Amino acid sequence: MIITDTHTHLYSEEFDLDRNEMMQRAINKGVTRFFVPAIDSSCTQSMYDLEKAYPENVFLMMGLHPTYVKENYEAELQHVESELAKRKFLAIGEIGIDLYWDKTHLKEQQFAFKHQIQLAKKYKLPIVIHCRDAFDEIFEVLESEKGDDLFGIFHCFTGTYEQALRAISFNMKLGIGGVVTFKNGKIDQFLHQIDLKHIVLETDSPYLAPIPYRGKRNESSYIVNVVQKLAEIYSLSTEEIAAITTQNSKDVFRI
Repeated sequence: MIITDTHTHLYSEEFDLDRNEMMQRAINKGVTRFFVPAIDSSCTQSMYDLEKAYPENVFLMMGLHPTYVKENYEAELQHVESELAKRKFLAIGEIGIDLYWDKTHLKEQQFAFKHQIQLAKKYKLPIVIHCRDAFDEIFEVLESEKGDDLFGIFHCFTGTYEQALRAISFNMKLGIGGVVTFKNGKIDQFLHQIDLKHIVLETDSPYLAPIPYRGKRNESSYIVNVVQKLAEIYSLSTEEIAAITTQNSKDVFRI
């Protein structure tokens, strides 16, 4: 069984003491493809080090996370552009709008999101969207940029059925992780109505660990619990869930 984790912060300092062991646990469970999003310029070297250590397994994105859009956002966006010009990345991400923590820089977040979508189009790459308390604002930007050259993943999708359909209408896959196992996660109530071809798997580790690890550090090996939950929801085998969602990830990342 080959499983793809389409969103995992493997360079996080929370893994500094046991990163190699954590990676081996995941690989032993069949998780052999790890797609790693950027946050801001401070994580770039750590991402490169990770890729060098696991060249067959780790695939990198480049982008500026919305909660890191601050006063220096123009310099951070310039860093994104310079790195994109240097080498190959698999996606622009994670990018988007987050109004949960701070609404002070909404205009800057909107600008950064739109600008990075345009970079994705320039390099013919998918985008990986971070959305928190900002579906209307995200959809407004996507509407202005929609087209065949706009595609990607709606990371950590936690919206409604209607919002899921709208996301899919913009050529987005839905990134499904630990939240689907939560009793109050809600997405498990309608996910069976969404064709599995629109779903990819993720952990967002070290965050959002699935049941029975909720509240603890998440890691990529725990994606197996997400696979098992989706197998229940779709009445399919875990092998079928793994195969279909991995193919979906290949369709998005084109690798």
